[in-house]
Amino acid sequence: MTKQNFAIIGLGRFGGSICQTLISAGAEVLVIDKDEARINDYKNIATQAVIADAQDENTLKALGIRNFDHVVIAIGEDIQASILVTLMVKELGVKYVTAKAQNEYHARVLTKLGVDKVVHPERDMGVRIGRNLISKNMLDYLDLSSDIKVAEIRITSKKFVDKSLEALNFRSKYALNVIAIRREKKVEIAPQATMALELGDSLLVVGRKKDVDNFDKLMEQ
Repeated sequence: MTKQNFAIIGLGRFGGSICQTLISAGAEVLVIDKDEARINDYKNIATQAVIADAQDENTLKALGIRNFDHVVIAIGEDIQASILVTLMVKELGVKYVTAKAQNEYHARVLTKLGVDKVVHPERDMGVRIGRNLISKNMLDYLDLSSDIKVAEIRITSKKFVDKSLEALNFRSKYALNVIAIRREKKVEIAPQATMALELGDSLLVVGRKKDVDNFDKLMEQ
């Protein structure tokens, strides 16, 4: 299988974290930043690390930016630079572009420029932390769309203990699919319907947001 190749423009915390994750997954990663110190931090991590100003179109052309499967624009506070680099990358014909947005206005501009995926790391992290503060049992979640969510919910209600998914008529009653059950450090993928639940188990469920949230609330009753 051919490795996917990525270019990351901007090596702040967001870009650096993406670089490390992609490298760990076996991808080819080029990182670009005009800050020499940041490049030095990643020259032994990334496949290739280049000190360059991505706002220079000739530099992007020389690096063959259009040949990458996916370009991540992770430029930090400089919204003008982010927009300019996004515009050039799209005009150069990159197949897929992900860009970090600082605020909703920035996100709207990026969307109009044709960015395939706009991310709001600070906002999204705030939402996740806020949700975790409110719900002690929803350990983590991921929005798959505007209406579908995957969540890990801890079983703290005794009415679920010593009962199997089958006995609970889980799918029909709660309108959720159980992908996995975590018990201490062991994870049971695609668990048998006859597996009895224990206090402290975590269920990885997928379904409509309202159904996930309703199930989470049951743990507080």
